Amino acid sequence: MARMTTWTISPEAPGSPVAAALWRAYYTEVSDRWYLLHEGHRTDPAELEREIAAATGAELAPPHGRLLVGRYDGRPAGSAGVRLLDAQTAELARVFVAEDMRGRGGAALLVAAAEDAARALGARRLVLDTRGDLVEARALYARLGYTETGPHNADRYAEHWFRKELVPVN
Repeated sequence: MARMTTWTISPEAPGSPVAAALWRAYYTEVSDRWYLLHEGHRTDPAELEREIAAATGAELAPPHGRLLVGRYDGRPAGSAGVRLLDAQTAELARVFVAEDMRGRGGAALLVAAAEDAARALGARRLVLDTRGDLVEARALYARLGYTETGPHNADRYAEHWFRKELVPVN
């Protein structure tokens, strides 16, 4: 008999140990990818620790944000967050699925849950930025109906910007 495994997605406090572990995995991966591509080495461990400590995720806390954690078969395996930029616009951030959990549909489910969270915050559109080397992320966003646009921020690492109009759910 085949055993069914499932994703569950729920809100998480940005400062929780689960959120911190996922943030560490996310930041380590994207930072190492950037440094390997541009400088030929992984992130300096001291810099990595400074950056992780500085990024508390407080902007993803209620009442103006939400952090969501995806659990696969009960195990924390991914995250996505939203934060309001203005009354009608939210930003999608920290979309991440652990490497060994990829290919199981978690990223699309996390983004859909983040879209619902943005709607609940009153947003009518979601925007996001990503880097050129994160080709998997860019493909995901395009597949999920996000349109590449001009810059909406001046983030040092942002190379591609996307937006999606959120259709109200009745």
